[in-house]
Amino acid sequence: MVEPLVVPAGLRSRHAHAEPWASWLDALPRRYQELVAEWGLRPDGETRHGWASVVVPVRDADGRACALKLGGPDPETEHEALALQHWAGDGTVLLYRADPRRRAMLLERLDPTDLLGLDDVTACEVVAGFYPRLHRPAPPRLRPLTSFVARWTEELAALPRDAAVPHRLVEQAVSLGRDLVDDPASVGTMVHTDLHDENVLAGEREPWLVIDPIPLSGDPCYELAPMVWNRWRPGDPDARTSARRRFHTLVDVSGLDEDRCRDWVVVRMLHNALWAVQDALRTGRAPDHDELTMCVSVAKAVQD
Repeated sequence: MVEPLVVPAGLRSRHAHAEPWASWLDALPRRYQELVAEWGLRPDGETRHGWASVVVPVRDADGRACALKLGGPDPETEHEALALQHWAGDGTVLLYRADPRRRAMLLERLDPTDLLGLDDVTACEVVAGFYPRLHRPAPPRLRPLTSFVARWTEELAALPRDAAVPHRLVEQAVSLGRDLVDDPASVGTMVHTDLHDENVLAGEREPWLVIDPIPLSGDPCYELAPMVWNRWRPGDPDARTSARRRFHTLVDVSGLDEDRCRDWVVVRMLHNALWAVQDALRTGRAPDHDELTMCVSVAKAVQD
């Protein structure tokens, strides 16, 4: 019998005290054993984890190198398997098998090397090259981006004026967010929504392949922001210039509408700031200064 999965300490400490995450973590070792037995797998490497998942290198019954991914109860990622099935390996990791009820996927195994080893302009060129391959008509089952943006924008509008975020930027993001929610072009295209340097890994079929989508029915211009913010480093005197460089590289290579992309970056950065403030209120601690600085600075940088 396969040994039970040892849940990585980083994942357990992050989610152990909140439901439904605590129940998911408790059930994870047994779920792993069930899937390994049912799918004829054997462990073949060191377990890794992200924010909401565990990935175990395995080999299938034919000896093929695969990765078993077990996802957590995150509503934003519930249709990850559907998206990967829809893309069918065209620029993305291949999906071999899935059990959506148990949030389990058997995936093509990729090399852990990501785009952070490239300079930021080259990395943006690689990612922008994926946009036309990923942005297809959205399957009907995907959740609409606007349903999330509408909720987050109204929560942002409810922030008190003395919150640790410039009120002018809050008002701007609320106005832009409401306009984008009302725009029919903000839905209908399948978008990854979390496409950044660390979600593109080296492969054998292609030099680079995309992983870990948070798929929604949305707007292609929503896609850029994670690549703009992902390399932000606190205290870097060149940070704002670098953010602008990444933004313009993504726009130039993709051919997407610059003004619409800029609006979405502002909205997304202020939503990130909102969550930093909400996390601080929940925990009784001061807001993360570096996170808020990054959010405000990137929102300003793309408008300079």
